[in-house]
Amino acid sequence: MIIDTHAHLNDDRLIDSVENIIKDMHSDGLEAIINVGYDLKSSEVAFTQANIYENLYATIGIHPHDSARKGKNDYEKFTEMAKSNKVVAFGEIGLDFYYDRSERSIQEKVFKEQLELADYLKLPVVLHIRDAYQLAYDILKEASKWLNNGVVLHCYSGSAEMAKRFADFDAYFSFGGAITFKNSNKEEVVNVINKDRLLLETDCPYMTPHPFRGKTNYPKYIKLVAQKMQEWFPNINIPALTTNNAKRVFRI
Repeated sequence: MIIDTHAHLNDDRLIDSVENIIKDMHSDGLEAIINVGYDLKSSEVAFTQANIYENLYATIGIHPHDSARKGKNDYEKFTEMAKSNKVVAFGEIGLDFYYDRSERSIQEKVFKEQLELADYLKLPVVLHIRDAYQLAYDILKEASKWLNNGVVLHCYSGSAEMAKRFADFDAYFSFGGAITFKNSNKEEVVNVINKDRLLLETDCPYMTPHPFRGKTNYPKYIKLVAQKMQEWFPNINIPALTTNNAKRVFRI
């Protein structure tokens, strides 16, 4: 059984399918799904869904794309939701300098604020970093006093060398459908990461693995990600390993 550590069942493309997704979890080889918020509204939806279904958990937070739209009372509302044991992390938060949908200085400010809030709430942080790994590393180093509950680099796309540096924060690294793409070149990166820090995700409905690339992604496709990683480590039980790692960092 596998834990999908990063899904968006709060997305419009999946929200009407949630009941069937949950019903089929066991037959699809899924032990649990972590449903990720990216702004206040999506966090509230994830929170509501998690409180309906036993094996569904939620994260709360503001994605870098939405940093400029942070509401006056968002942090207060996140704090209230975090009282539930179904909220297992703060995220996805971070920096995205590829699309620059929020001004970079605002992204940095909101990122730092949320790192501090996550520590106050005693939650691990789930990071979305794109084209900003060095700055993210620098911010985490500066904010290391707030990194007491775990760090997860979602859909890690950085270099092997950068992965070694993020290990300074005892970080976990999550991999999804991209590792199944031709010429993904992720095996070298995964090889430098301590095996007890590897996680699997789908990022559904995005990042659909081969051979369904280009179509809507679903949590059931996590097995394709696991199969690819299993090819790299034939002597390790990847589903068991990554599930135990997920339980450790998210305390579920």
